Amino acid sequence: MLASVQTAALQGIESVPVAVEVDLSFGLPALVMVGLPDTAVRESRDRVKAAIRNSGFDFPQERITVNLAPADVRKVGAAFDLPIAVGVLAASGVVTSRTARNTLVIGELSLDGSMHPTRGVLPIAAGARRDGYRELLLPSANAAEASLVSGLEVLPVDSLREAVATLNGDLPRRAPPPARATQGAPTEEIADLADVHGQAMGRRALELAAAGGHNLLFVGPPGAGKTMLARRLAGVLPVLTRDEALDVTTIHSVAGLLPAGAGLLTTRPFRAPHHTVSDAALAGGGPQPRPGEISLAHHGVLFLDELPEFSRRALEVLRQPMEHGSITIARAARTSTFPARFMLVAAMNPCPCGYFGDPRRACRCPLPLVERYAGRLSGPMRDRIDLVVAVAAVPASDLAAGDHGEASAPVRARVVAARERQRKRQGAALNARLPVQALRPATGTVLAEAHAFAVQSSERLALSARAFYRLLRVARTAADLANRDEVRLEDVAEALQFRDDVR
Repeated sequence: MLASVQTAALQGIESVPVAVEVDLSFGLPALVMVGLPDTAVRESRDRVKAAIRNSGFDFPQERITVNLAPADVRKVGAAFDLPIAVGVLAASGVVTSRTARNTLVIGELSLDGSMHPTRGVLPIAAGARRDGYRELLLPSANAAEASLVSGLEVLPVDSLREAVATLNGDLPRRAPPPARATQGAPTEEIADLADVHGQAMGRRALELAAAGGHNLLFVGPPGAGKTMLARRLAGVLPVLTRDEALDVTTIHSVAGLLPAGAGLLTTRPFRAPHHTVSDAALAGGGPQPRPGEISLAHHGVLFLDELPEFSRRALEVLRQPMEHGSITIARAARTSTFPARFMLVAAMNPCPCGYFGDPRRACRCPLPLVERYAGRLSGPMRDRIDLVVAVAAVPASDLAAGDHGEASAPVRARVVAARERQRKRQGAALNARLPVQALRPATGTVLAEAHAFAVQSSERLALSARAFYRLLRVARTAADLANRDEVRLEDVAEALQFRDDVR
């Protein structure tokens, strides 16, 4: 007897429909699985057999052939357990195949027949709606995530027995729990800018970076407050829009980082990998490509502390995603593209000992060593950083005075207002990705004298074409924060203060 159950496989952050075809035939009892399954899927034979028996059903004593079609798509993970078990029970007549035909089924089984949560449910639910399925049967722990997709009936179950009863109509269908907003991806508590003493340039750079989506680098001695400033960027960023939140939630779902019962992520991700991170962990990859740190930071912040300590290979991986907002991972079996539109925020010491140029402490590093240390950050990488801030140590007397700076809330309000101006003027693109055509005087948004000053300054400093346009983009953000439509000379002058080439 032949039965077919519909499920899905993940390719990158997209789902691919998969049909689980089960055939029962005469022969020695065995369960044979074909269709390019990986190790976890092949091991499901034992899990499915135990789950069926421990759920009170008879396991067919016949030769069982399970085909996962299409056969040229690699099937990865344990989410095929439930569709295979339902397929076996449908082939033996326990599940009516008519009801299973219009329902997409995913889920991992325990040996006792209970359900484990699975990753990638949100893109699978979106794919199910796209492919015309009306229902999605899945573990209860993933129901809130799947319910974010409208137009699809979500059928949460806690066990194989409940799944069979639901498909056969013997059990009233449970409504999925309401999709609750989750504050954000796993990250530490957001700190407030009010904790920062002094550092006027650093605070202004944070505001510019947040308003325009610009990349930012802090350079200064140990203990000056570089990391403290960078970690407060999350507190001045606006919450995610609905479309951005769906993108971020999808990526974290595919990576398996959404906790059970989580709904939509509403705060921007802040990823801070250690400097020993490999280039594959940063960019993503593996035999079956998974999103890396730069994709997990999509629509958020990627913070690299002690920037020169990262391997040169890992840093150079960032160059293409910083320009294009995505990364393509090519493997022999497949090619996957992951979104990676992030803000790069980095911090570094000026030399190995950290005190080069510090008026309070003498640097112990020979000049060639200082140059080699700074050279770990290549010219093309420096060219892609819009704002460079020299962070000086705050005197102890200022710290003891207890004078706090402006809190995050009013800064965030200005950032939100500046982004709203950008949205009305240029749509979804932030100033950091403004096209070149919008930065020319002919558009009327950049005054002729401001553009001429930018040209003269670029020629004097020998800026590259990329650095020249990044200078104008930062000036555009300064004008937006000042609630002005046109970019003036003083906006370009402020942007020049944050060019590393000036020093």
